[in-house]
Order: sequence, then C-alpha cells, then structure tokens
Amino acid sequence: MTTEASDMPEPRVLMLGRPGCHLCDDARVVIQRVCADLGVSWEERSILDDPDLEHRYAEQIPVTFVDGERHDFWLVDEQRLRGALA
Repeated sequence: MTTEASDMPEPRVLMLGRPGCHLCDDARVVIQRVCADLGVSWEERSILDDPDLEHRYAEQIPVTFVDGERHDFWLVDEQRLRGALA
C-alpha cells in the first residue's frame, strides 16, 4: 500500500530557515531535542525554495510554527517550545 504525501499528517513543528544560517543551526538542535523527547513530528523548509516565503521571512529566520501558528523567530527557547507542545 502506498501512502500519498497528502495523506500524511502535517508536522506539529515547522522551522523555516536557509542553508548557512547559524541561528537556524542552533534552533534545529533545540527543535530536534524537544520533538524527540515529546515524540512530536517536525519539518524544516528552506525559504530559498519559495520566493514568497523568502520575501516574507528573510529577516526573521529561523521562524518556527507550532500546529500551523507562528510561534517564534530568530531564537527557539526550549521551555517555551515544550510549553506550546504540551
């Protein structure tokens, strides 16, 4: 049985960033740790793959979303992220 991508649930956490961004590297570590601890799915997307995202978020990366709502930008606070996912 093949599962279509559209059948997969959206990840609870989405991080928008770009390659070479040191703040994105720092945020990724926190997001990976929190999501692994809580068993929560997450995804990372590059703003460079979407001109609209690049235009909207170029000065705010990394931008994190939790359950589709913008959560934070620039820095990811571990306790705040845990609280949002609780």
